[in-house]
Amino acid sequence: MEKTPLVRKQYLTTYIFVTSLFMLWGIALSMGDVLNRHFQKVLHVSLAQSGLVQFSLFGAYAVMGLPAGWLMKKYGYKNGVLVGLLLYAAGAFLFIPAASAESFTFFRIALFVLACGLATLEAVAHPFSAALGDEDRSEQRINLSQTFNAVGTIIGPTLGGFFILRVALTGETQQDLLSVKLLYAAIGLVVLSIGVAFWFVKVPSVQIPIDSSTRGFKDLFKIKHFRWAAIAQFFNVAAQGGTWAYFINYAVKHMPGMSDEAAAYYFSVSMAMMLLGRMVGTYLMNFIAPNKLLAIFAFGSICFCLGISQHWGWFSFACLISLQFTFSIMFPTIFGLGLRNLGDLKEKAASIIVMGVVGGAVFPPIMGWVADKYGVANAYLLPIICYVVILLFGVRFYKVRD
Repeated sequence: MEKTPLVRKQYLTTYIFVTSLFMLWGIALSMGDVLNRHFQKVLHVSLAQSGLVQFSLFGAYAVMGLPAGWLMKKYGYKNGVLVGLLLYAAGAFLFIPAASAESFTFFRIALFVLACGLATLEAVAHPFSAALGDEDRSEQRINLSQTFNAVGTIIGPTLGGFFILRVALTGETQQDLLSVKLLYAAIGLVVLSIGVAFWFVKVPSVQIPIDSSTRGFKDLFKIKHFRWAAIAQFFNVAAQGGTWAYFINYAVKHMPGMSDEAAAYYFSVSMAMMLLGRMVGTYLMNFIAPNKLLAIFAFGSICFCLGISQHWGWFSFACLISLQFTFSIMFPTIFGLGLRNLGDLKEKAASIIVMGVVGGAVFPPIMGWVADKYGVANAYLLPIICYVVILLFGVRFYKVRD
């Protein structure tokens, strides 16, 4: 029997564009971790306080998850993308007055607005990508799109390292924040330009299940595999947010002589490992069931976290870099498994699963508190809790029940 195509031919151009959106939020999320380190030094905030950068970024997902799903359902995928890009650009432009005010709170507000755009794009792009082909290959299709998200996560810390951490601190706060202001102004212009261009692009209509039934969120939460997917996604992004937030701190603390700028470039290398992981994972799904591969990668992540916590020089640092490989497929695979067989509830489910990204807001401040009190290496034991939950989802709780 001939295997169904990954993407239907008539949707190929649309799929390419939608996949490019995944790169945009990868840039923004990974650059937040460069800001985390920069604010520690320029605005003199503690590790725990700097974790509020991730709280602002990922917390927006809890706020925008449901509105984004409603917007997509009522006005379609294209308008959802346009709103997401507009919010993204607006948040980037808010960095200009935030830098002028030298205010950590103002920066967090700007990040929150920007992240509302990211949440909208994610809520729209995942089911959009899933809809551009047969359902039996939806996890593989989303993983391929997420590969370009990984490209964005490589670009983010590279830009941040070069334009933000590379600049020698002068002790003059306004001067030290100038690079942040200029970089985010440029990002805002690029994102706004993409939105204007997309306004004129004719996007083929993709069928969204008509919500003609009386089923709602109450019915959705009765579905066991969906509930566990939402829980697993919360813990997945919690682990991701904490791991990224203190990568540079770990490198500077436990790798003698390493500068902030060099650590940011190593962070980009680790993001390349995530890109490699998604490419390998997408290929392996031709032979290994997505849930089984998810469980295997979750077990690998547990092993790497144990290695990181021992701070054995280059060995532990290599574990930190390699950790990105094993959690590479988790977000899209959990997303795809959670959307299976949901029919007219799929868009509601996508909104809830996107809201699970709030885990990335909760975990970094906790890891920061542990890092302040017991050391940054010991803080990397905490993500093991998250990977155990994901392992259980991949082994047992992914199952679709009639």
